[in-house]
Amino acid sequence: MTMSSTAVTTDEHRPAGLPTHRVELYGADGVLRVLRPARPADVRAIAELVRPYAERRVLIAKDLISYFEDIQEFIVAEEVPGGVGHDGRDGGGDGGEPLAAPRIVGCGALHIMWDDIAEVRTLAVHPEVLGTGLGSAILRELITQAREMGLKRVFCLTFEEPFFGAHGFEPIDGTPVGADVFSEMLRSHDDGLAEFLDLARVKPNTLGNARMLLHL
Repeated sequence: MTMSSTAVTTDEHRPAGLPTHRVELYGADGVLRVLRPARPADVRAIAELVRPYAERRVLIAKDLISYFEDIQEFIVAEEVPGGVGHDGRDGGGDGGEPLAAPRIVGCGALHIMWDDIAEVRTLAVHPEVLGTGLGSAILRELITQAREMGLKRVFCLTFEEPFFGAHGFEPIDGTPVGADVFSEMLRSHDDGLAEFLDLARVKPNTLGNARMLLHL
């Protein structure tokens, strides 16, 4: 079963009634989840979600302050308390018990690197929802954001080459920018940009990762 989604607009979680783009998802497990922009209150949940992946060096470990600084780049997947899926199951708890409160079960970020390119970062899902299609749904939403911003390419650095390949990403060698852009990017202190540029100083951290690019 594949994950289905419906985009809805609501004014939840935003000041002064400004609309928030939300995507409602029914996973392969029949549970209702919502993709929405992350907010500062989600930071600790995001960090805890990423922690086991960082411990296995699948994702790069970050300090808590880094998540706060970058929170506007993130979307999160939130399980809805009492949400009923299309198979009639209550959302969230094992055995069909409804959730007492929403919980964050997935996240991903889109980091702008130049006027035509961004990087997918920190894509993670809770082990309990692996195989439900949630990771693919988060990635599709980030790609949609990139298109809406007029970007032409999306980069990722990953061990999950088959997963990203299934979404159109292809392995690359070298740095897919011209000399002028390369020299400007060198001014950044961002480690992710250094990884994109394939600089020697970050190679020990990226050993075994595939550098992949999606053309929009």
